[in-house]
Amino acid sequence: MEQKNPLILDVRLTAKDLWKFSMYHSYRGFQGIFSFLFSAAALYVLIATWTTSSRPYRILILVCALMFTVWQPFVLYTKAARQAKKSAIRDGMTLSFSAEGIVVTQGQEKLELLWEDVMVVKRIGKMLIIYMDRIHAYLLPDSVAGEKAPEITALMKENLPPERRKRI
Repeated sequence: MEQKNPLILDVRLTAKDLWKFSMYHSYRGFQGIFSFLFSAAALYVLIATWTTSSRPYRILILVCALMFTVWQPFVLYTKAARQAKKSAIRDGMTLSFSAEGIVVTQGQEKLELLWEDVMVVKRIGKMLIIYMDRIHAYLLPDSVAGEKAPEITALMKENLPPERRKRI
């Protein structure tokens, strides 16, 4: 694909970027609601039974209360930190956006994607997620896009129908 006037970005993701993406997927929808309600219920039980319960029971309920609010985010961060050290993430990639599509280059590998190949683009916080399908996505943090972010967003609005753009 020959691109005319491409917007070229060198994308180097950090552990924090990968962690934010993991947190979004772990806590959205029903799972997020369940996690919040479970933690709140465990905290309520801990407070309500504090004076009448034994120390092992208190510890058990405290662990339940912290499982989704402290433990899981910590585990997700350690996983993201390990992933960020892998060469595929550490070495980064180049994303080239144009009216024709997106060209992804990493080392000697090159992948050309037409806008029709993009399933959906979502904005979560300060990051754009470009989903190719339910499993594969490209993360584009605002810290990487910088001053080119409005132009990239305009390209997406121009080339993707509204049902394939979320919060952009």
